[in-house]
Amino acid sequence: MTQLETRQPKHLQAVPPAVYECLTFRLGGAEYGIDILEVQEIRSYEAPTRIANAGPEWLGVLHLRGVVVPILDARLKFNHPAPAYTAATVVIVLSLQDTIVGLVVDAVSDVVHLEAGDIQPAPATYARTQACFVTGLAQVGERLLILIDAGSFLGASVSAMAPPAATLH
Repeated sequence: MTQLETRQPKHLQAVPPAVYECLTFRLGGAEYGIDILEVQEIRSYEAPTRIANAGPEWLGVLHLRGVVVPILDARLKFNHPAPAYTAATVVIVLSLQDTIVGLVVDAVSDVVHLEAGDIQPAPATYARTQACFVTGLAQVGERLLILIDAGSFLGASVSAMAPPAATLH
């Protein structure tokens, strides 16, 4: 098994990877891709309600159609400079197993279709650092996409902040 096969999102490991669809988004000057099957919806940014004692990357929570959704700022999680919230800023609502979480990004670009041969393994240095959520790199025209596993990226942060999504009564 190659390094790429072992680092793909779990639901792709069971199926021979013929086509991988990912939603691309921007953070600063970099472009990232996440598995489209983990995306529940994309929303315009609105300021969430702050939760006391939450880490700095956790902006708070939003109430979305009866569900309280924790909101994480990806720029802060990636240690990018302080974010500026503009009209292009969006929240990608992700459904990760039994947890729903919102990820604030600078902008959403598009959905790209990648074949297994388009994806190069992440550099080995990522496997030994906190950036082990990088599953690969893909060249799409002039763009270099950094592919991430949202579950690994959010990992401990989600379990610390986000209880399983529950409907409010």
